Amino acid sequence: MKHRQTQSDHEMDRLGQQLSAKLSTATLDLGHDISERLRIARQRALQSRPPMVIMQRRMAGSIQSNGTLSGSPEEGLNLWSIFASVLPLLILVFGLLILQDMQADDATTDIARIDAALLTDELPPDAYTDPGFVQFLKLQLVRSAAND
Repeated sequence: MKHRQTQSDHEMDRLGQQLSAKLSTATLDLGHDISERLRIARQRALQSRPPMVIMQRRMAGSIQSNGTLSGSPEEGLNLWSIFASVLPLLILVFGLLILQDMQADDATTDIARIDAALLTDELPPDAYTDPGFVQFLKLQLVRSAAND
């Protein structure tokens, strides 16, 4: 949608330049009195037209063709815009720290349960070297928690 609007702007510029060129060639045949009147009329028309900066500022705070609302580009960085930019990052970092703390607590709890199971059970020394022993202990803890 924006591409079409840009194309029409270019076409209007080209059409305006062509019209200006034709008017300029047509004014060569006019007398001095009429050409001076036309020059004064052009100056008045340019003075009555609002400056481009004001028109751009009005357009900058309006709804665009794709439905988005754009703010003024001259807004700059103020306290609220900085806060609004940093706030999502702070929330993300805070959430990640909470998740890390929760996972560390879960790991510590699992290790404590395994240590308690090792210290309270009577096991042969070969059981401690078995690679599946930790998994066996976890299954025993889950079964005992389900029975409670």
